Order: sequence, then C-alpha cells, then structure tokens
Amino acid sequence: MTDAYAPRQATRLDAIPGRFDPWLLGVSCALACLGVVMVGSAGVGVAERHEVGPLYFLSRHIVFLAIGAALAVWAMRTELKGIEQRSQWLLLACFVMLIAVFVPGIGRQLNGANRWINLGVSNFQAVEAVKLMYIVWLASYLKRYSEEVAANWPAMLKPLGVAVALVVLLILQPDFGSLSLILAITAGMLVLGGVNMPRMFGPVLVGLPVLAVIAIAEPYRMRRLTSFVDPFADPFGSGYQLSNALMAVGRGEWFGVGLGASVQKLSYLPEAHTDFIMAVIAEELGFVGVCLVVALYATLVGRAFWIGLQCVEMRRHFAGYCAFGIALWMGLQSFVSIGVNLGLLPTKGLTLPLISSGGSSVLMTCAALGLLLRVSYELERAQRQVARLRGEAMQPSAGHVPATAQPLPATAPSTKSSDAARGTSRLRQRVEPTLGRLA
Repeated sequence: MTDAYAPRQATRLDAIPGRFDPWLLGVSCALACLGVVMVGSAGVGVAERHEVGPLYFLSRHIVFLAIGAALAVWAMRTELKGIEQRSQWLLLACFVMLIAVFVPGIGRQLNGANRWINLGVSNFQAVEAVKLMYIVWLASYLKRYSEEVAANWPAMLKPLGVAVALVVLLILQPDFGSLSLILAITAGMLVLGGVNMPRMFGPVLVGLPVLAVIAIAEPYRMRRLTSFVDPFADPFGSGYQLSNALMAVGRGEWFGVGLGASVQKLSYLPEAHTDFIMAVIAEELGFVGVCLVVALYATLVGRAFWIGLQCVEMRRHFAGYCAFGIALWMGLQSFVSIGVNLGLLPTKGLTLPLISSGGSSVLMTCAALGLLLRVSYELERAQRQVARLRGEAMQPSAGHVPATAQPLPATAPSTKSSDAARGTSRLRQRVEPTLGRLA
C-alpha cells in the first residue's frame, strides 16, 4: 500500500475558515474613498454658507465613516445564526424607533419633519436603521415561510401588512422617499422569495393609486412633480434645485472642469454635499466620472445578487435573502439619487450610499455592507466544508487496495454501487446540518 492510499487526518468543519468577497470589499472601499474626496470638495461652499471651517463637513464625514467601519467590522465578525435568532426583536425595534421620533425630548424636528432622534452630540435619522433591521426580519420570515408565501394569501400579506404599518409611521414624519424605498424592497424580496406573481398584482394595483394620492396630497410634493417636467420654467422657485443640478452636469462635459473647480457648489447648488453630490461629481469629473460611479454601484449590486443566488442554491436561505435585500436597497437608492441629480426623476431626499455626507446614512450603509461581507464569508466557508466532506467521502479506506494491484470479484460492480450509495448517504447526513434546512 502506497502513501497515496494512507488515511488522512480528519479536519473539524468548524475549523475551516471562510473568506470575505474581495470584489465587495474592494468596491466598498473605492466608494468610501471617493466619498471622502467629493465631500471634501463639495463641502467647502456649504461650510462657507454656514459660517464654519472649510473642512468641517469633511472631518465630520470622516468621523462617521470611522464609526461606520467599526460597525462593519462588528457585523463581519457576527454569526448570521445569532442575527437570525433576534429578527423578531429587530422588527420591534423598527416600530420603537419610528415612534420615538414623535416623543418630546427624544425626537427632534428639522425643517418641519419629525425624522430624527436626538443623541445629544448628533441627530440620528431613525429610518436608516429601520431599513437594515426590516430587511433582516423579512429575510428571516421568507426563510421560515417560503413555501407558504408561494402558496397562500395570508403568508404573503403578512409582510405587506408590516410594510404598510411602517409606511403609516413614515407618512406621519413625513418621508415619502423612504416609504417608497421600503415598499419597493418588500416587493422585490417577495418576488425573489418565490411569491406567486399573479397574486402579487392585487396589492400592487391597490398600492400604486394610494401612493399617487399621497404624493399629490401635499403642495410641496406636487410642486416637485411639476418642476421636474420643466425646472427652468421657475428656476428661482420650485425648479431651483434641479435647474442648478442640470447646469452643473452640463458644465462637466466629458472629463469635467477639474477636482475642486466646481462653480455650482459655491452657494448655488443646495445640499451639494448630500442629496446633490452627484451633480458636483458630474461637474468636476465629467461624463467619465459619472460612468465610474455607476460602474462601481453596478458591480456592488450585481455581486450582492450573485452571492445571494449562491446562498439560496446551497439552501442558506436567510443569508441569501439578506444579500438580496441589501442589494435592492443599495441599487434602488443609488438609482434614485443619481436619477434625481441627472433630472431623470423628481427630487427626493435620498443620499448616495457611501458617497454623500450624512451621519445616519453612512453608519447604516457601512453596517449593511458589513453584514453582506459576513454573508460572503459564511458562503465561502460552507463551500469549503462541502468540498472537504466530499473529499472525505470519496477517500479510500486504510485497507483498500487499488484495482491494479488486486482483481475485483464478480460482484464488484454491485458492491461498488452500494458503497457509493452508503457514502453518499453519509455525506448528505453530514452536509445538511451544516448548510441549514429549507423552511
């Protein structure tokens, strides 16, 4: 017997490490670095208008980015199983945070909206945390009731009912952009979770007219819709933001006017460091810079969807649905933010993930990407575990002699088939507890 057929020492499955997806990590770092540069450039004019130091918004953004990186590292080191077990508490926290903004002394009103929780040193926008916690709860729900969601009405309507309850609280704030985003994420995750598509048409046909009524109920929302059609009809009134954004985009042409050379950011373009930072990118970096940003987000979202699909194929449904939800969140929010800056969509107060300045958005985006990286880590670990188990199942035993050294008996084919069947059965019994079970 040669060394090739000697028994190998067994390796514990829990000792096999995973690996964080390098594409996700690289794109996230690239977007964060681009955000630091552009906030530093766009924040100069805003800082002058607020009579603070020129580096005020840049230093503030870096501080929140550092705290967000710590949250991301924490999420990357947390087992998904533990997060899934706390999904019900996270849903409860969603409602608590959205109600807390109306409590005197806890909530804080800015510009006529009750969206912030007063933390003393800073304000925190509650809906940013709600987005992530709601995605985690919905992923857990779809994992537990995936068959029921595809088969009957009550299982499908329950997450829609939860989403409507959250939407009611967001209407009271008001925050039409975030409530539209949450509804879109809910619909997308239900579709990816296997909901019956004809059954989904009913709630959609009912919900769209309701959203339309909510959108035109407030005069300022109606003005946004009308100014979106022709912003230059009232360039100093309702079309002020979009007309200045379009002028910034037009000045950028192919390669931009140069980093730091934007004119529109100098007290012309409002919220140049947050909602309209993409217009500053277009002006300073041009069409090439816009294409770079779009390519980075497309890579991030596409990779997240691919990881989610791999998880579902390996029956890691909670991890897969978390990846799907975060991909929908990042994809839809970046699409709306870029579309608003380019005049393709009506004005909405949604930031550009990881690039725009804004403490709440930066913190929770980092936490979400940390969770997504954890999903990629556990997926890689599971794939290595499967490869190890298959290798052990196919490994010859210590007393086995190769076919070239010993002739097979007449019953060798049937014996070999039975051994393979027993090995496959043992492999299935050992693999399935590691990968989880289908709800």
